[in-house]
Amino acid sequence: MNAGNGDVCSIWNFDGNIAYEDIIRATNNFDIRYCIGTGGYGSVYEARLPSGKTVALKKLHRLEAEEPAFDSSFRNEVHVLSNIRHKNIVKLFGFCLHHRCMFLVYEYIENGSLFCALRDDGHALELDWSKRVNIVKGIALALSYLHHECTPSIVHRDISTNNILLNSTMEAFVADFGESRLLDPDSSNQTMVAGTYGYIAPELAYTMVVTEKCDVYSFGVVALEIMMGRHPGDLLSSLTTLKSTQTKMLNDILDTRLPRPTRQQKHDIFLVLTQAFACLCSNHKSRPSMIALSHKFSQIPVILAANSIYITSVEQVY
Repeated sequence: MNAGNGDVCSIWNFDGNIAYEDIIRATNNFDIRYCIGTGGYGSVYEARLPSGKTVALKKLHRLEAEEPAFDSSFRNEVHVLSNIRHKNIVKLFGFCLHHRCMFLVYEYIENGSLFCALRDDGHALELDWSKRVNIVKGIALALSYLHHECTPSIVHRDISTNNILLNSTMEAFVADFGESRLLDPDSSNQTMVAGTYGYIAPELAYTMVVTEKCDVYSFGVVALEIMMGRHPGDLLSSLTTLKSTQTKMLNDILDTRLPRPTRQQKHDIFLVLTQAFACLCSNHKSRPSMIALSHKFSQIPVILAANSIYITSVEQVY
């Protein structure tokens, strides 16, 4: 792939070669008609290539490309995604780092973001309880891979429903690695606060140290949001009260747009909710690891009432 001027430009093997010119033609030079969303540091376009395949292109706007922070995030995403492969992480096929046109080439994920799906009543109804549990499990598997199977470990730092994409069968894909961080075991890993408001682990505000447990907290928020159908803002602020309550009915927080869950679905929902609350522990050292969370999805015992789901306190579950 040739973009001229000696800039870095590479497309990896993807059904043969993808030419720079094919991408420009497929988007009519990144015409707004092909824009399908706006991310943290650029816009995303849909491009149908001559081969018939469709890819997603994340393009850094020219003014943003002149900002060191945006340029750094863009290059960071290339560096991280070029070295990882997981079924629940969006695939990066290539990139173009050119002073006039900087973009990443991704696999195309048909159903867009989880954020949009949960906020549209029609799409939310398509996400039945079983699909929602599977989405939670997919995110957990992806984060477990990043934290425990990559060397060095990778912390995403911006896990939110905006950065979870859904394919045609409603499987989850973790995306947007612009803020991700490789953990250095010989470093303090101090950093500026990064992420999306409402999902950021509280300890980052005063320690400025990034760890895997920051992602764990964000995962807990996302898992609750999936089951509630909305961001759990007020519930997060009342967790202290929740933990001190001997018996708490959780039916009241489940997404009322869906039919009442079946007995088996209650089993899975209980599992997700107990995991989510454990992830939101104010003491980050007490939060479970992502690999432990993945294992517990098939191990935690479930307490069922006839018509309600109960937690007999978060502490008692763990």
